[in-house]
Amino acid sequence: MKALFTLIFLTSLSLGVFAQTDTTSYPKERQEIRQLLGTQGPGTNLDCADMIAVGPKGDISFTRQQWIEAQKKEKLVFKSVRPVPGNEFIRIYEGTTAVVNLLINVNIVVDGRDLNIKVRRLEVYHKTAGNWCRVAGQGTQVDENLFPVNSK
Repeated sequence: MKALFTLIFLTSLSLGVFAQTDTTSYPKERQEIRQLLGTQGPGTNLDCADMIAVGPKGDISFTRQQWIEAQKKEKLVFKSVRPVPGNEFIRIYEGTTAVVNLLINVNIVVDGRDLNIKVRRLEVYHKTAGNWCRVAGQGTQVDENLFPVNSK
């Protein structure tokens, strides 16, 4: 019985160790992604040729050009995109894939109206030939009336 209890305890302990969030491996790649996130903005192209994007209404674009056309159709113009410091979470896999969750302040014009919103983004990046590009992205507007975000 004692051996069984010890086995269960050690198994539980090892699962806890493996389940912890990795925030330190691939430091060089993490820094590259942070720098890339800092360059986001209107007119910046971070996208791979085979990028997939999901828009705010659930629409899907299979290329950067389709994504741009969807924005034109919705009369949407990005004025600025700024990450909220301390609200970016980066996971690196095998040094070539990054999964990023971040909060951004977005200033946009929609059908002639200026809007300032916060958006929670989930993005996937791939490193090929020494460069990172975005292969997938989706954003959800944060309703600060329901879920206030402390961005300080």
